[in-house]
Amino acid sequence: VVQWCFSLGIPEVTVYAFSIENLKRPKEEVDGLMELARQKLTRLLEEKEGLKKTDVCVRIPGSISLLPLDIQKIMAKLELTTKHHNSYFLNICVAYTARDEISHAVQEVAWGVEKGLLQPSDVSELLLDKCLYTYKSPHPDILIRTSGEVRLSDFLLWQTSHASLMFQSVLWPEYSLWNLFRAILRFQVNYSALQEAMDVYKGERKWQQFENDKAHVAEKLKQEGSSLRDPQTWQMLLQECGAKREERIQDFLEALEHKRVDFLEKLVTASA
Repeated sequence: VVQWCFSLGIPEVTVYAFSIENLKRPKEEVDGLMELARQKLTRLLEEKEGLKKTDVCVRIPGSISLLPLDIQKIMAKLELTTKHHNSYFLNICVAYTARDEISHAVQEVAWGVEKGLLQPSDVSELLLDKCLYTYKSPHPDILIRTSGEVRLSDFLLWQTSHASLMFQSVLWPEYSLWNLFRAILRFQVNYSALQEAMDVYKGERKWQQFENDKAHVAEKLKQEGSSLRDPQTWQMLLQECGAKREERIQDFLEALEHKRVDFLEKLVTASA
């Protein structure tokens, strides 16, 4: 299926390998899942020359620290080995749930505030979006759920708010190219409505940020015991507020990326 997508010009695919909830199954089932993950990821890592030739970047969103150390190391090697590939992107969600992802994003923002990299007023939906496990990826256009289940099972809840949701009765092992075509056609039919909803959402977020900046400037002037009625000076203060916020956010995101890469590099050299 991934190869079909790449061949059709779909550059990024995200798959749900297994959930954090799967780790709560009986031990023998969990051990079986871990062995399967170990085999599949090792095989993928062994194909690194092929991944380099096809320029595929592999990312593994999820709380991988919940997994055995040897599997974590394989995942870290995969991500670091392919991080500069940028033609195609394969995201394999492992030990993942959307609720855990959102909680983790909030923790990252709290870390930024604690370190003095962010101010509480900097926190927004856009900032949280950049702290998700999938922060390097655009939001999906299509979400496909097979097996006749009409639920998302805690998968990409944040990212799929404006996606085309396709629930198909076919079982995953029997999934065919025609099933994929049907999902793509459904997306194309609904594209205009989805795009319109996304544009409205972006406009609302932009307006909300503007209102937040106005409130921040007004509060600052109040604390300084001054009032301002000159529109030009007010506009200048708003622009200054926005520029400083963007600078803080950029510094925070760079520190966050360094922390993430450092985590992966330490995993690769960790003792079993």
